[in-house]
Amino acid sequence: MRSRIGPPRLDRRTVLAGLASVGAMAPARAQLGGVPRVGFMGFATAESDAPSIAAFREGMREQGLVEGQSLVVEPRHAGGDVTVAARMIDELVRLPVAAFIAPGPAAVRSIKRVTTIPIVAVGLPPAGDAELFATVSRPGGSVTGFSTFGEDLSGKRIEILREVFPHSQVIGILHNAADPIFRDWGLQTETAIRNAGLTPARQTVRSTSLTELAEQFSILKARGADAVIVIRDFLTHSLRADIVKQAHALGISVVAEQNLFVEGGALLSYGPDIPDLFRRSAGHIGRILRGTPPGDIPIEFPIRFELALNLNTARTFGIAIPQTILARADEVID
Repeated sequence: MRSRIGPPRLDRRTVLAGLASVGAMAPARAQLGGVPRVGFMGFATAESDAPSIAAFREGMREQGLVEGQSLVVEPRHAGGDVTVAARMIDELVRLPVAAFIAPGPAAVRSIKRVTTIPIVAVGLPPAGDAELFATVSRPGGSVTGFSTFGEDLSGKRIEILREVFPHSQVIGILHNAADPIFRDWGLQTETAIRNAGLTPARQTVRSTSLTELAEQFSILKARGADAVIVIRDFLTHSLRADIVKQAHALGISVVAEQNLFVEGGALLSYGPDIPDLFRRSAGHIGRILRGTPPGDIPIEFPIRFELALNLNTARTFGIAIPQTILARADEVID
């Protein structure tokens, strides 16, 4: 069994006493029966967000936080629709919640533009962002949380791809073009592919339109892509099943950042353990509810990375996964 490394366990009496003192200072409506509310504002689907919420609740238990007594979680899921997300953010602000949990920079940016309520985010860029935070060591403002390194891991995925597809010359990229961070990550991946001596075929999506998605995959096929690296964000996560379906229909292998894609039929994934970051985010929420300003809580980084493989998909595509890759895998679906 793999060990999990997380924040130190807090004494339950200390946590509850701290929450009580925060409750005395917080706006009365930010509490439900005297219990602070925390809004989980997911831009993806409820199904996509479920593992993250479950991991956060696991972290709550580790921290001695009891749902319904220490805090109440208010989950919202926009299903990839930013207009719906805006309405949900407004609803949570009007409750109000005492803090937000935000999966991804698009959610953080949207929340921060309308409120100064503290935000604990998973998926922040690994360096300062003028709109989101100042520095990772002292974020300032209302945002703290965790970076996932973004596309700093592109080189590793491409290295794995070169072992799996030694004769491939064209590698596709699919990313959200509507958000500047994911647009930049797509461009960084494109550069990394070129630096590896391969030809990138970068395509974008701006909505959950299946027609748009099909068009992008048709272009990837026409450009000769054997595989496509999918940049994880709320749009591509919401389209996860459809991305895999479109790719399989055209004989294109999907390479992702998170093992949820592999469980749904993608060939492989490599990236940080996202549920582990949401588990750790409970510690940040606990500190905020006890009175620590979010801007004083340093942004942290992943400590667990996972390589996942789907051998069923490999067999379907006639791909022989090298033993060197199999030996390094953390999860193998067979």
